[in-house]
Amino acid sequence: MAIHHETWAFVFGLLGNVISFMVFLAPLPTFYQIYKKKSSEGFQSLPYVVALFSSMLWIYYAFVKKDASLLLITINSFGCVIETIYLAIFLVYAPSKTRLWTIKLLLMLNVFGFGAMLLSTLYLTTGSKRLTVIGWICLVFNISVFAAPLCIMKRVIKTKSVEFMPFSLSFSLTINAVMWFFYGLLLKDYYIALPNTLGFLFGIIQMVLYLIYRNAKKDEPMKLEELNSHIINVGKLSRMEPSEPNHATKNGTVTEITIEDPNGKETEEGNLKNIMNSASNV
Repeated sequence: MAIHHETWAFVFGLLGNVISFMVFLAPLPTFYQIYKKKSSEGFQSLPYVVALFSSMLWIYYAFVKKDASLLLITINSFGCVIETIYLAIFLVYAPSKTRLWTIKLLLMLNVFGFGAMLLSTLYLTTGSKRLTVIGWICLVFNISVFAAPLCIMKRVIKTKSVEFMPFSLSFSLTINAVMWFFYGLLLKDYYIALPNTLGFLFGIIQMVLYLIYRNAKKDEPMKLEELNSHIINVGKLSRMEPSEPNHATKNGTVTEITIEDPNGKETEEGNLKNIMNSASNV
């Protein structure tokens, strides 16, 4: 007996819920570290603000659509809860300047931005036109979110290192995109299917880059582009060990000391991984 396409859509949506649930929980080690050290350590709040806004958009879309939208509501409701918890922890332990910037971003995007979209679609559109407008907003926003990992792929190519792009995360995000693509396709909901086509494509590219550069050897130590202002990398002009700052040897060679935040590498890794996680929503 043939299985109805709506049944298949439910299966893919259920699998998408399971995978998205695990992806939403991926930043837990980051926030355990923040809680343990009582410091945000340069981690950025933008991925979590964006993920929260995306979940809010999809919940609104699901309520307006009504038909076959339960699975959208369940996973994005969980997304709203977990991202709110992440942001609350971040705000508690972030420096005052970073905390103020995060609050402004939340007000601009998640309060006033979402509120303006909500009111305009409620009062300026009706029926199927309202659903179309909300669907296009979700589609455009999620395409921009799925484009976020481009900076990570650029970094991999530039540094010939995949240490900030773990294969397991790329694989999970790719499978997640596949599940939601088929969910949208089987329901003929192209506002869900199309963005996940891009997510699947970027996921495949990330895994190919991983296979290419996983064993790549670098002639020089990798110097990562600074994402946080407190990370200072001063290149060595000589391999000689200095006895004091800016030590001058007899032959005139000057050696500078490399100063690094001991948490800098770990912080940057967390920021890049969280950018990828922010692209994991439906």
